[in-house]
Amino acid sequence: MIVSKEEELLETLRSVIDPEIGLNIVELGLVRNLEIDEEKNSAKITMILTTPFCPYGPQLIEQVRLVGNSVMDGNVEVEVGTELWDPSMMEEGAGGDWGLF
Repeated sequence: MIVSKEEELLETLRSVIDPEIGLNIVELGLVRNLEIDEEKNSAKITMILTTPFCPYGPQLIEQVRLVGNSVMDGNVEVEVGTELWDPSMMEEGAGGDWGLF
């Protein structure tokens, strides 16, 4: 099975765990958009944080960039979106451990 760069990148981003919540950023729905430039083998990742003043924000952003660079040979840019996170953005079943769903 051939996996696209976007699928590979998204799967690799599952290794980035929000330390306060203990779930990965993909499960939490923090990755809002991926733009892949196949020619340059680069990516632009738009993500949000669980709270606007998340104390782990800078660490999470840097981890996303580093993990992204492990998949993409070109530049990986991480942009923080302005959308406010809420638990409904989580993947189906991800909130079960919290008793949210």
